[in-house]
Amino acid sequence: MSQNIYDQSEFFTAYSRLPRSVHGLAGAPEWPAIQALLPELTGKKVVDLGCGFGWFCRWAREHGAARVLGLDLSENMIARAKATTQDPGIAYEIADLEQLELPEGTFDFAYSSLAIHYIQDLGRLVRTVYRGLTPGSHFVFTTEHPIFMAPTRPGWSADDEGRRIWPLDQYLVEGPRTTDWLTRGVIKHHRTLGTTLNTLIRAGFTVRHVEEWQPSPEQITRHPELAEELDRPMFLLVAAQR
Repeated sequence: MSQNIYDQSEFFTAYSRLPRSVHGLAGAPEWPAIQALLPELTGKKVVDLGCGFGWFCRWAREHGAARVLGLDLSENMIARAKATTQDPGIAYEIADLEQLELPEGTFDFAYSSLAIHYIQDLGRLVRTVYRGLTPGSHFVFTTEHPIFMAPTRPGWSADDEGRRIWPLDQYLVEGPRTTDWLTRGVIKHHRTLGTTLNTLIRAGFTVRHVEEWQPSPEQITRHPELAEELDRPMFLLVAAQR
């Protein structure tokens, strides 16, 4: 079973204060780049893997999706999503993505935002998504970039000339990484870029787009703190097709 940090009171309180939690998709700087990858959703059946507060589920319905299923391991997340959704076309369920089963050929689009790095057995999940999609359907997901995840002790440092340095040790040593983010002992699963893409290919997907996200100049002007994201990629965006 996946680690369920989002149901820890301290973590959930801190997470609820993040801009992406308060402002939804508009509070996620990578959202414009994600939106550019999304297919037409009109009339489609959508599954959101790791739906959190349900922001994307509601967006999908607002943009024509016929039905949306939001799945998340966290009872806190699902409770918040249900409390802020008044739409019979959206259903939310508690589900561990490590053990997920989807009815074969049920969905026309699968989406996941920043959940896959919590998954140990990515191959199983990708095969499950592939079987759950109709032929020709798309799978768009984001995850923490492996360069961001790889360090055993992540965090900026500076060299003798004051240049910002991101550590990159054990990149080719895949497996769990324990970090402190909003709380102590958060477990994520590092895998190389090649492993992620080849896992999709082995499952039968065609990789359509891969993006190592970076903020736009306009975003940096509005939010100067995003400038550090140009020194190492934080997010990986992938679009694949069944």
